[in-house]
Amino acid sequence: MKKDIRFEIKQETLENLELFSQILNKNINTIFNEALEQYFENEQQKLVEKNQDNENSLTNLDYNEFWDGFDLD
Repeated sequence: MKKDIRFEIKQETLENLELFSQILNKNINTIFNEALEQYFENEQQKLVEKNQDNENSLTNLDYNEFWDGFDLD
């Protein structure tokens, strides 16, 4: 099932796209796609770091906390 997607871009952003398109001699679609790729990479890195922090918070037990209540006999 295909969903209709609607983009709403501020006028200032459109003007910047046009300006940078001229300065960089790049197609606006290329700039837009490169920006989204960078955004997704940044967000993925944040999620990885957040997941790592969550794992560390669950596993950062000292020796006594880890073995508390465990009987080796």
